[in-house]
Amino acid sequence: MASKNLKTARAIAVNVLNRFDPKRNYASPILDELLNQTNERQRATDLVFGTIRNRSAIDTVITIFTNRPVKRIPRNLLNIIRVAVLELIYSPNTPEYSIVNEAVENTKTIGGKRQIGFVNAVLRQITEHIKSRQSRLSETEPRKTLAQTPQFGCEFDRCFLPNPKTSPADYLSITFSLPKWLVTDWLGEFGVERTQQICFASNRRPSIYIRPNTLKTIKQELAEKLGQAGINAIIETEMIKLQSPRAITELPGFAEGLFTVQDITASQAVWLLQPQPDWMILDLCAAPGTKTTQLAELTGDSAKITATDLDNKRLEKIKENITRLGIKSVIITEYEQLFQDSKFKTCPERSRRTLNSEFDAVLLDVPCSNTGVLAKRIETRYRLSAKAIKELTKTQGDLLDKAATMIKPGGKICYSTCSIQKAENSLLIKKFLQKHPNLTLELEQLILPSVNEFDRDGGYVAIIIKLKVGN
Repeated sequence: MASKNLKTARAIAVNVLNRFDPKRNYASPILDELLNQTNERQRATDLVFGTIRNRSAIDTVITIFTNRPVKRIPRNLLNIIRVAVLELIYSPNTPEYSIVNEAVENTKTIGGKRQIGFVNAVLRQITEHIKSRQSRLSETEPRKTLAQTPQFGCEFDRCFLPNPKTSPADYLSITFSLPKWLVTDWLGEFGVERTQQICFASNRRPSIYIRPNTLKTIKQELAEKLGQAGINAIIETEMIKLQSPRAITELPGFAEGLFTVQDITASQAVWLLQPQPDWMILDLCAAPGTKTTQLAELTGDSAKITATDLDNKRLEKIKENITRLGIKSVIITEYEQLFQDSKFKTCPERSRRTLNSEFDAVLLDVPCSNTGVLAKRIETRYRLSAKAIKELTKTQGDLLDKAATMIKPGGKICYSTCSIQKAENSLLIKKFLQKHPNLTLELEQLILPSVNEFDRDGGYVAIIIKLKVGN
């Protein structure tokens, strides 16, 4: 494509946002469709996701400082303004004039001097009220400042946010564009300080971590290979953090199956299970296969692993991953077929298997609210409700009951979520164990999302053991 036909990152971002509805579709497929029209792929991605993550805060600024409710602004103009306000607030190193000027230029594609004048006037009004595009939070009035990081924020010339001391839920909800009911739940569970840390982590630009495929390489060799390709890779425990943005499929070692993308927190479930090479393991909610392949790697590709999923269409993704990684110990089974013993008779080496208490372990990475991964699953904050969580706990409980019938005495259930809600985690497990006196809790772990140097998502893991007869 000739350079004259390429579009700027801002133009791409506005196009995506014009086609995006947080309650009806997802931004990523739209963005992927348009990224070949720009040579600023990473920047366009950051602008799209940044605008969606911070939309409520951005809309508050537009409404308060221009006295124009966003509902009264035409959608195509509104998204031009939103992208510009995102940069004014959260990208203090980007020159103000370039932000405003390009917003005006993008408005010209819509046509009409009136629209151009409107967008220019709105942005000028907002910039006039910005006292400092980056101030230390410790030196500013919280009601005047939108936090960018735990240390810095964009300071305005007057108070427009709720008082964080008297109305912490309102303050955090607006500042971090999160549902008030969810923030209220966190405040009751974790307190103000930890809830604010969760909010920062939920709005961060998440780092990319990869898990070396130990069947083919070791972390030091993989990090060196990436470094030779000009990619800054830092080893953190058993994972590698990538600091040079690039499409995952283009990274050296991807096609050869040397690694899998996985967050540090997500990797903990399988580590805590401690799977053994002689185990028979069932991954009951396996797609896309990230934890399935981790099971295979940790057992030296010697365990007998069955992978299935409630959504049979997603089983193809598991197949793609195990093929790329060169894994042989995983058999993929459709969910409905799992409960038909005849399915296994076609596998002589597994002819003894039945579904009545034969598995040494069942991995249960259940469907959940995703409240621990809001930085990545950006649409969740606009779709989640307390009612939806209640419905999810019913599904989670049913899956636990099913898993309980599949493990043999001494066997384990590894229950995991990417949620930090008590209702889906410790409270659910407590109720489950009360129903099943032959099961006991070996350990549980709740990890809250973090924005520290080695940032991470949040999640929960419980390891449950089926008691042997006589115990």
